Amino acid sequence: MTDNASLTEITDAFFALHHGLPRQGPGSDDTTRRLLSLAGTLPERPRVLDLGCGPGRAALLLAAEAGAEVTAVDLHEPFLDELRASARARGLAGSITAVKADMAELPYPDGSFDLVWAESSAYSIGFDNALRAWRRLLAPGGTLVVTECEWTAAEPSAAARAFWERHYTLRTGEENARAATAAGYSVLGTHQQPESDWDEYYGPLAARADAADPGSPGMAEALAATREEIAMRREHGTEFGYTGYVLRPVASGSWPTRPESAADAAAVHAVNGAAFETGAEADLVEALRADPEAWLPGLSYVAEAPDGSVAAYALLTRCRVGGAPALALAPVAVRPEHQRTGAGSAVVRAVLDAARARGERLVLVLGHPAYYPRFGFEPASGYGIRPGFEVPDEAMMALVLNESGDSAPLPQGTIKYPAAFGV
Repeated sequence: MTDNASLTEITDAFFALHHGLPRQGPGSDDTTRRLLSLAGTLPERPRVLDLGCGPGRAALLLAAEAGAEVTAVDLHEPFLDELRASARARGLAGSITAVKADMAELPYPDGSFDLVWAESSAYSIGFDNALRAWRRLLAPGGTLVVTECEWTAAEPSAAARAFWERHYTLRTGEENARAATAAGYSVLGTHQQPESDWDEYYGPLAARADAADPGSPGMAEALAATREEIAMRREHGTEFGYTGYVLRPVASGSWPTRPESAADAAAVHAVNGAAFETGAEADLVEALRADPEAWLPGLSYVAEAPDGSVAAYALLTRCRVGGAPALALAPVAVRPEHQRTGAGSAVVRAVLDAARARGERLVLVLGHPAYYPRFGFEPASGYGIRPGFEVPDEAMMALVLNESGDSAPLPQGTIKYPAAFGV
C-alpha cells in the first residue's frame, strides 16, 4: 500500500477490476454441472442457497437447468445487481432472489435448503467454519457443495508456500476430506477442477488488468496483487488447485463415508485382511489398483469409525458384460468389531451413489442373496447376464443404477471380470 492509497481505495479498485467479469473465481459451467450430478437426485424444485454468488454464474445455471429456486447471497451489492439483470434477461427473475448478507451470519432457519452451494467462496470464512456454519441450513437429505483450494503437490515449493501463507492456509485433499467427515458429513464425491477453469477466470481478469488505468486511486496496488496472483498460478499451478466437495450430513448413529485417499492404502489392506479368512481379498485390491483398465478413481470407498480409522471398505471396478462396460462390486469388507453395525451398508450405499452420479448403469455382485437385495440387487439371470463359471443363480446379482435416456437395452451375455479376479 502506498502512502497515497487508502485501504478503501484499494478495495474499490479491486472491485472495479472485477465488475462485469463472468466469474469471480476459477470455475466453469461444466464444473457446476459435474458437481450438480454428484449431488444425486434432487426434489422437483429444489431450494438452493448460493453463497458468495458474485455475479451469479452458478445461480443462473442451477435455476435454468435444475429448476431450482435459488437464494443467491453476496456482500457486494453491485454483483447482486449484475445477477438480477442477468436473471431478468434470461427469464429467470422469478427463480432467483439476490440477497445482500454475510455468509457467516445467515438469517435463514434450520433446514431451509435442499442444496447449499459455494463455489470459490468458502475461503472467506474458512473451510472448517463453513462446514460447521452451513450444516444446519440443510433439510433432511440435503447436500452441501463447496469448492476449496488445496495443495496438489506432495512437496510444494518455497515460493508457493510463501505466497499462500500470506493469503490462506492450504491443506491437502486428504486433510480436507477428513475435515469433512470429522464435521459430520459423508463425502458423496469430489471433482478436481481442470486448468481450463482457471483460464476462464484469469483470462478475462488479465485482459481487464491490462486495460486498467494504474493512475486511478488504489489501482496500482490492486494491479500488483492481481498480477502476482496470476503469475503464481502460471509458474506454480501444478502445486495447488481447486477441488469440489459434495457432502451430505450423516444422520445420528450413521457412518461417515468418503473416497479412499492414498494414505488409506495400508488401512484398506488391513480391513480386508481382518474381514476375510485369508489375505486373498486384500491382495485382490492391490492387484486391481495396479490395473488401469479395471481401477476407476473415486469408486473405492471407506467408512470411518468414530476415531477416524477405517471401519469398512467397498470397491467398484470395471468389468464387461457381452463386451459392454459394467461394474463389479468386490470386495466389501468390514472389520470384525464393526460388523452388524451398519458400517458395511453405509459404505456400499456410498460407493453405489458415487457410481450412479458418474452415470454408470450396471453393477454386478457375487454375494449373499440375503444381504445384497437391500440395495436393489436382483438375480442377474433375469437380465440375461451370467458369469463364466458355475455359481448358484441367486448369488450372482445385478443392480441397474441409471435407466438409459435413449431406452437402449441393458447389455446381456457373459461377465468378463478384470484379470486380477482369476476367473
